[in-house]
Amino acid sequence: MRPAVAAELRDLGTPRQVARLESGLAEATRAYERDRYREALALLRELARAAPAVPAVRELHGLALYRLGRWSQALRELSAFAELTGSFDQHPVIADCERALGRHDRVELVFAELRRAGVASDVLAEGRLVMAGSLADRGRLAEAIALLEPAAGRRVRRPLGRHVRQWYALGDLYERSGDLPRARELFRRVVEADAELSDAAERLAGLR
Repeated sequence: MRPAVAAELRDLGTPRQVARLESGLAEATRAYERDRYREALALLRELARAAPAVPAVRELHGLALYRLGRWSQALRELSAFAELTGSFDQHPVIADCERALGRHDRVELVFAELRRAGVASDVLAEGRLVMAGSLADRGRLAEAIALLEPAAGRRVRRPLGRHVRQWYALGDLYERSGDLPRARELFRRVVEADAELSDAAERLAGLR
């Protein structure tokens, strides 16, 4: 457990109570990391009641809810995490919850906050993907492509996960817009970088 989280928990009760909270959070974290989201959520409900002001609890609770498609509840928890910490790390997930709820104006506001905040490249890339998806949901494919193309259209020597995810999203947008040669090029890049990513190999085969 990170020292900062342990310090936050230490203020919440007796040593025995704190030990129980630490153990519960560690167990919930292990369940989440193993994709056992319902198990994690069951543990986190009790933790959230006992430690509502601990950012790590609100964050993990929100992420477990998000993985289970409980958008409104996830949004509440992750917004609380952002307010408690001032962090923008979960803003892409917040934006995706808003997108899932059909509140595209809110997606735009959250993405604008991310851009102004000067966040890390990975966080901004995830936010850009959500924003592009929101535009595509509304049939604004050209705008979605224009948003992703500057970052995703470039070749990089050693692609990171964010590059590959953006290539995949941009390839999907080009296929949907009818530009099959460009879609084929992008899906080929995805397969070369990470053949196991989603259904990229099948998508590429379908474009030949």
